[in-house]
Amino acid sequence: MKILVTGGAGFIGSHVVDTFLAAGHSVVIVDNLSSGRERNLNPGARFYKIDIRDPKLIEVLEAEKPDIIDHHAAQIDVRKSVTDPIFDAQINILGTLNLIDAACKTGVRKFIYISSGGAAYGEPLYLPCDEKHPIDPLSPYGVTKHTMEHYLFLYEKIYGLDYSVLRYANVYGPRQDPYGEAGVVAIFTGQMLSDKPVTIFGSGKQERDFVYVKDCARANLMVAEKEHRGIFNIGCGVGSNINQIFSTLKTITGYPKEANYAPAKAGETFKIYLDNRLAAKELGWKPTVSLEEGLRQTVDYFLQNEK
Repeated sequence: MKILVTGGAGFIGSHVVDTFLAAGHSVVIVDNLSSGRERNLNPGARFYKIDIRDPKLIEVLEAEKPDIIDHHAAQIDVRKSVTDPIFDAQINILGTLNLIDAACKTGVRKFIYISSGGAAYGEPLYLPCDEKHPIDPLSPYGVTKHTMEHYLFLYEKIYGLDYSVLRYANVYGPRQDPYGEAGVVAIFTGQMLSDKPVTIFGSGKQERDFVYVKDCARANLMVAEKEHRGIFNIGCGVGSNINQIFSTLKTITGYPKEANYAPAKAGETFKIYLDNRLAAKELGWKPTVSLEEGLRQTVDYFLQNEK
């Protein structure tokens, strides 16, 4: 199959590209390199430097005629979405809509959409959150990511566009940028290896479902190769608190300092982890990398590439 991956120079998208290519698929990358890195580009894929909001995006689809679009390009910074919700919506809603519309006009067979389990569900009514949990986001980012699930439902009904949604938990691992739109693992790792102060916002008792990036990439391959339509949580099903992440990374890196604490940031859920049983049942997917092993692999990558 030919698969077009948006955001294919980014942290998660580049691992997805690698996984598709390793499985023998043809891959096209669309990325504007605003947060993605050229060094993440797999030379086995054809690359187009273009923004998903660009009206000329349809020309790429007309030229390449992909069977599947795997959509990872997004504004992913929760805090930025709070301070600049218009910019967040321009990319995550209007940009994605531009891509979906172009997909329908060019005969794309399937659309794989990356949504957010961590941000869309809001503060959970029960744990772990399954796919039927009410949607009650606490940030514009969560709102925009979920909004496009409704558009995909509509485009399937009107135009017959097949789609699947992967609702990621908190993804971490190699290639995550410690200086950009990073998650806590990348930020802590970068600061510890540079012997800089580490700040935990809030009490550190807030819990997240940390899922390793290569496990997420494997979920994309399973959705692409199986004729399953649906919405799937992609997470480990357990919560780990931020103090635990700090402590484990402190041990792995040999970091000598204690954490500083600052007030919690607006728009962030206190405790959430995802029920992944539907992905296990329908896709045969389950996480394979433990948190400690994933953190060690992340630190190893940073030691070789980020210092």
